Amino acid sequence: MSEPARPRPALLLAVEPEQCPTVTSEFQRYARDYEVVCVESADEAREAAARMQQAGQPVALLGVGWQVPGVDSGLRLLAELHRILPTARRICLTTRDAYGLSLPKLRESLARGKFDTYLLIPQGARDEEFHTAVTEYLSDWGWTASTPEVEGVRIIDGAGTAETSRIRDFLDRMGIPHRLYSPDDAAAREVLAGLPSVQGGAAPAYPVVTSGVIGGAVLEAATAQQVARLVYGSPQSVDTDDVVDLVIVGSGPAGLAAAVYGASEGLDTVVLEAEAVGGQAGTSSLIRNYLGFPRGISGMRLAQRARFQATRFGARIYTGVPAESIEPAAAPGEPHVVHTEGGSLRARAVLVATGVQYRRIGIESLEELVGLGVYYGAATSATREMEGRPVFVVGGGNSAGQAAVYLARYASSVTIVVRRDSLAETMSDYLVREIAATPPITVLTGTRVVDGGGETHLEWLELEGPGGRERLEAGGLFLLLGADPCSDWLPEVVARDERGFVYTGREVPMERWTGGRPPAALETTVPGVYAAGDLRAGSMKRVASASGEGAATVALVHAHLAALTGR
Repeated sequence: MSEPARPRPALLLAVEPEQCPTVTSEFQRYARDYEVVCVESADEAREAAARMQQAGQPVALLGVGWQVPGVDSGLRLLAELHRILPTARRICLTTRDAYGLSLPKLRESLARGKFDTYLLIPQGARDEEFHTAVTEYLSDWGWTASTPEVEGVRIIDGAGTAETSRIRDFLDRMGIPHRLYSPDDAAAREVLAGLPSVQGGAAPAYPVVTSGVIGGAVLEAATAQQVARLVYGSPQSVDTDDVVDLVIVGSGPAGLAAAVYGASEGLDTVVLEAEAVGGQAGTSSLIRNYLGFPRGISGMRLAQRARFQATRFGARIYTGVPAESIEPAAAPGEPHVVHTEGGSLRARAVLVATGVQYRRIGIESLEELVGLGVYYGAATSATREMEGRPVFVVGGGNSAGQAAVYLARYASSVTIVVRRDSLAETMSDYLVREIAATPPITVLTGTRVVDGGGETHLEWLELEGPGGRERLEAGGLFLLLGADPCSDWLPEVVARDERGFVYTGREVPMERWTGGRPPAALETTVPGVYAAGDLRAGSMKRVASASGEGAATVALVHAHLAALTGR
């Protein structure tokens, strides 16, 4: 039996009557995939929004003029419509005549996060800058707020397992479209009937994963690591008798930048990643202060683009393959050996870019619900399931702020819980302002989570703050508690500070210097082994700085290789 037709998503546009023909004409290029609705007054816009909401028709984009009949400000109408349709992307459309007068207010409102961008209504043919912006927002909406039209992977789960959440999070972060099926769905029944376990009379072991992306394989009792290895292979395919120039452990911004620059400059480069490409930055819903992306970019998109760049230049990337240990070179000129569960790699140089992991909350009842309403990190795959639920975000850094703003599109309420007295102590100013301008978000300072629970999914939390303890209903808990370095797998010869962050260059204690000289910048106490990004002691903990350190490492690797060969 075929699935019922899905409603076409809409683009809702509201402008002055004389602008409506031009705006409608410009947006007709999207009419194949979206219903384009252009109205000429605030009342018509409100009626259309209410009608779409009641019909369950998704709205991908709100485009509202600087001036619209029936309301004193187009920005006010845009805010009204967004409260009705919170997942739609928001664009303020202005004319060239009004641009000079509207610009100060547009800039102020944009800085406070009241809408996504402003655009000049095109005055002629082929205004591709205008459509580049529109397409970017439609792409972002399609990935984060819409069920994918094309399935790369099917997941069948009848038990609501935490492993399913981990698989979906991996696929989301890798940009692989997927859909979750109940065992009762016709498509799922066909897959389950072909399982050897079912044919033998046993019940299927969930989750079951199948996809052409992974070679048509069907995984029973699948894990995120298994899916990751099927997507990108195993380093066993690398001839262990070969010595590669550079092995990069970790694929966050530092590792990806090193992969792009290393491979593009002729280094035989291999990247090992324990989870999904992008690292912690890859979970960010929107990075708005990264150079060159004025409209912002999601961590997933940034990682995806960097991954394509690196592989285009010949870098080999393996996911689901954590490095277990490094065996330093036995003598100058000998290779280092990086050991993994799937085999060992020999390398003339190694970059450690494993970053940091979120600190555990340490409450047993909540740890048991990880993946079942409790998540470490932003877990973008879970945000769509938060629709209509009260959600809590714990943490005061930029990642927590980005997660809260993103969740506010879906949740009935978002509460940021932070121990400090103010978000401004640890969060960028643009995020503090955007949070203040987002009505569903409230901030509880001087407060911490002390308990929580639920039968099969998170149902409640207990908070302790200045007014004592309070038990609250909760549908989701996102924990972004601060950073612990992923360095416990490194050998003792790699010097670290008391928290485990890796020393490099002049940060290395003087008693560990060789011949009275410190290691090269970004080099650890093992010659030819480097560290970059959040793992490194003294790093800035920003995407841009991590990318810069990863790129800078490549020049140091070239110098190291030249010294080994005497060139």
